[in-house]
Amino acid sequence: MSEQALHITVLLKEGVDALAIKPDGIYVDCTFGRGGHSREILARLGPAGRLIAFDRDLVAIAAGREMNDDRLTLVHAPFSDLDIELEQLGVGLVDGVLMDLGVSSPQLDDGARGMSFRFDAPLDMRMDTSRGQTVADWLADASVAQITEVLRDYGEERFAYAIAKAIAAARAGGAVETTGQLAAIVEKTVRTREPGKHPATRSFQALRIFINQELEELTQVLPACVRRLRTGGRLAVISFHSLEDRIVKRFMRDGSRPPQLPSRLPVRAADMPKPPLVLVGKAVHPGDAEVALNPRSRSAVMRVAERTEAAA
Repeated sequence: MSEQALHITVLLKEGVDALAIKPDGIYVDCTFGRGGHSREILARLGPAGRLIAFDRDLVAIAAGREMNDDRLTLVHAPFSDLDIELEQLGVGLVDGVLMDLGVSSPQLDDGARGMSFRFDAPLDMRMDTSRGQTVADWLADASVAQITEVLRDYGEERFAYAIAKAIAAARAGGAVETTGQLAAIVEKTVRTREPGKHPATRSFQALRIFINQELEELTQVLPACVRRLRTGGRLAVISFHSLEDRIVKRFMRDGSRPPQLPSRLPVRAADMPKPPLVLVGKAVHPGDAEVALNPRSRSAVMRVAERTEAAA
């Protein structure tokens, strides 16, 4: 069975519907993954339409090349490079941007990637295995304070300090180099956890988010998306945990409000500068049928905003 068949795209129809596809439009899929959203976008584009798809994962890029669609341009780069890459491609404004954040099922289910405690494998966790530091490399030199900060800030782990101390103590007997080693350290340290959740869940999430700079990448790309959207263009973002969604929610909320002026300044409401975004509908969650088919979708939430004529 192919990876595409194994991977179930979350909010597939809803995500592409949110873009209000124009047959001759130009669209960006910031997270190609295994191409679920990209395929649906291409299915709705006409011959003159164009899709630029980003991914840091070389395996995802290879999967995309098998599609053999002249309307699709694949870019092996983090989506924080959106401005640079679109400039190099000669693309100015676009009609829509879709972001499906987080990690894909193939990445979690490939034990060699080191993203899951379900497999004993090298402790890697990089989305782009061609560059950057692995989690094992980082843990080898990180201080207890640094590990604590990462586990607390990126995993909301209440036992962050105890786990960090345990990792540092374990290093005295040799490097922590595998997912099995790390999971065992955390499991021994964390005595209580939510029912049905492995004790290492938050630690693995935190280290993956940190090593890939996922929140920083998201914070950096959102303003670039707005600058690149033409009037009426849509930005749709699907998040899978509260840290991502908080960033997206605040960005769209702030972008849809007029600038905050001094309260005593005599400016009429009609003369206030217009915000660059307008919110489209309410947050969208997967329905019961989708969650039953794909339990990994249960935490997903999509937020959508539309570009106005105002300057970004």
